Amino acid sequence: MKFFLFTILLFIALFLSGCGYTLGEVKPSSMRRINTIAVTTFQNGTVVPRLEAQTADAVVKQFQQDGTYRIETTDRADAILGGTIISLQRQPMRVYGSNVLQTSEFELVLTVEYVVKDRVTGAILLKGKATGQTPFFINSDNLNSDLVTDQNINYPIAAQRMAEHLVSHVSEGW
Repeated sequence: MKFFLFTILLFIALFLSGCGYTLGEVKPSSMRRINTIAVTTFQNGTVVPRLEAQTADAVVKQFQQDGTYRIETTDRADAILGGTIISLQRQPMRVYGSNVLQTSEFELVLTVEYVVKDRVTGAILLKGKATGQTPFFINSDNLNSDLVTDQNINYPIAAQRMAEHLVSHVSEGW
C-alpha cells in the first residue's frame, strides 16, 4: 500500500514539475534591469483640449496597481515613459429605432503612441501603441443632449482601458 501511494505521489510530482509555470516577474528582456519608472505628461496630437494630464494620470494609477515598477520622479527613475495622444475618435454604434438618423450609442476610441527610454543613456527600451475604448449612450432628449459633455464624461474610462494595455505591454511584454 505504501509503495502504491509513493508511486502515485511521485507520478503527480513529476507531472506537475513539467508544466512550465514560473513564479516572479515576467518583464520584457529590455526592461529587466528597470525597477522604477517616471511617467511624463503626454503630448496631445488631437484637437480635443486638456487630455494630457488625465491620460498620464491613468497610466500612473495603472502602474501603481500593477506593482511591477515603482513610480518615481524623472530625475530619480531608471526609465522614463512618454507618450503622444494620436487620436480620439467617436464612432457611432447604434441608432434609435424611431429615428435612424440619430445615433443613440457611440464608442470612444483613444489611441496613444508611447516610448520608454533609459534615463541615463537615453536608449529606447520599448515603444508601441496602446488603444482603449468605451461605449457610451447619449441623452435621447434633443434639447438637453450634449454629445461633447457625454464624451468628456466617458474619456477617463477610455484612458483607463488604454492604460491597462500600455502597462501590460511594458510590464509583461504583451
